[in-house]
Formats: sequence, C-alpha cells, structure tokens
Amino acid sequence: MPNTLNPFELIARRWQPSARFVERAALATVVMAVVIVVTGGAVRLTESGLGCSTWPQCTPDSLTPTAEMGIHGLIEFGNRLLTYVLCAFIGLFIVAARARAPRRHSLTRLGWAQFWIVMGNAVWGGIVVLTGLNPYLVAAHFLLTSALLTVCVLSWQRAKEGDGEPRDLVSPAVRQLSWVLVVAVAALTVIGTVVTGTGPHAGDAHKVHRIPLDWQEVTQLHVDFVYIVVGLTVALFFTLRAVKAPPAPRRAALALFAALAFQGVVGYVQYFLSLPTLVVGLHMFGSTLVWIAVLRVFLTLRDRGPVPAAPDAPVDDEAAEARPAATTAA
Repeated sequence: MPNTLNPFELIARRWQPSARFVERAALATVVMAVVIVVTGGAVRLTESGLGCSTWPQCTPDSLTPTAEMGIHGLIEFGNRLLTYVLCAFIGLFIVAARARAPRRHSLTRLGWAQFWIVMGNAVWGGIVVLTGLNPYLVAAHFLLTSALLTVCVLSWQRAKEGDGEPRDLVSPAVRQLSWVLVVAVAALTVIGTVVTGTGPHAGDAHKVHRIPLDWQEVTQLHVDFVYIVVGLTVALFFTLRAVKAPPAPRRAALALFAALAFQGVVGYVQYFLSLPTLVVGLHMFGSTLVWIAVLRVFLTLRDRGPVPAAPDAPVDDEAAEARPAATTAA
C-alpha cells in the first residue's frame, strides 16, 4: 500500500516558492498583525467593545450583528472577521515555508506559533466580551497581540537569513545594551496598557470598570519611561558608530529613533487635545512601529548566514563573501 502524502507534501511536490516569496509572505503577517492592533483600537475608541453582546455568537440568537445593533455591532463583528483574514495570511506563510526546499523546520514552527497565538487570543477576546471589558483582561488582550507581532517579526527576519549558528556582529556588551533597550520598550508598552485601563476610552458607552489608579500619575510614569527608551536608543546608536558596527544595525537604530519621535509627537498631541479618538488611534499604530523597530535593532546584531538555496539553484559565492564578519568579543 503506497504511503499517503499529507497536503503540505502534495503542495511541495507541485509548487516551489522562491525565497523572496516566503519572505514577503512573512512580511504580510507582520502587516496583518499591525492591522489587527489598529482595528482592535478602533473597536475600543468607537465604544464598540460590546457591539456584540456575547461570544462566539454576536448575540444570544444570532451569529452576525442585527440591524438593531447599529454601527457598533458592525465594527465589533468586522474586527472578529479580520481574524480569519489574518489566519489566511499565516496559512499562506506556513504553506510557502513548508513547500520550499530545503525544508526549514524553524520557519514552519514559527508559522504555527503565530496560528496558535491567534487562536488563543481569539478565545481571550471572547472572555473580554463575556466579562464586560474587564480592563485587566483588555490589557492582556493587547499584550497577546504584541506577542503575535513579535513572532511575526521574528518569522520575517528568519525568512531573510539562514539556519546557521548565530554569530554576534558586535561585542557582548553592545548586545547586552540592546537587550536592556528591548526590555525598556516592553515595560513602556505594559505601562501604556495601564494608562489605557485608567483613561477615558473604556470601549463602551455604558459604565465600564476601570483600573483604580490616577490616570495622570500613570501617564507621567509612561512619559518617564519614554525618556529612558529614547536615552538608551541614542546611547546604542552612538555605541554602534563607535565600534564600527555594520550598516544594518545602525540603520535599524535610526529607524527606531524615528519611530520614537513620531510616537512622542503623537503622544503629546493627544494629551494636550484631551485624547481625541483619531490621535489615540495613531498612537496605537505608533506603538506597533516602535516595537517592530526595537526588535529589528536586536535581530540585526547577529548573523546566521545566507538563506539556504534550493537544490537546483546556483550558489552566489559573491553574496556569501559580502556578508559581514562576526566581531570578536572585546
């Protein structure tokens, strides 16, 4: 009896995607993760968090919103439907990574990690609705989406590099500084969710429980951490210049500084204009840019060799020789 092929093997026998296609599929998941963050923010900012009163259905008697629910039901249900679009892009990345030869188990594992994070966050979102937008659960919902964005960025980076043992391009001290920067941005993000949980945009027009902290004091703590992150970014950039790091990390540090500058301007505008919804939405978008940028800074500080070539593809010796050499520890 012949061996039964699974669907992925059947696809791999008939389709051989290029390395560029796999990379773009990975980038598409990053874009969709950002879209989910922004549209999730739109649900809260338009007071549509309870537009669908239950989960997994929209109402106890209907899977979809009814005319009586108005625009809030459409916005909340539309955000739920985007989860399926996100899963479609993740599925494309998994299939492309699985079909390409030689098979890279690291990429397919990252793709499945994305899928299960989305599934877990969908259930968590349902719990958020069933608990009436509990602010602690809402904060965790956003952080789970940030975890998804992290895996998507890592998948994108891994799709552009090989599977060799990571080689540092800078000294261990510089790597440690980049670690501190990543942790500082993560802390900044967590504090931002607390600001949201204490602020006026609760997600629904009716009274919703808020985190019992002073909003202005939490906001000031958030601003303090912004200054810490900006200082660490400037320090890392000049350190990279001093140690003559490759161009990619220095460009990534500049991109992070630009994202922080954009986020800082938007943050001050929203504060002095009493948190207009559009500007708050831009601030949420800016938070994704900052997180992507800091992850790219960290990931460009090591090299894992070129992308494995397909069995029938010529080896580009010149491109391999042009890759930056690892820097020995100081």
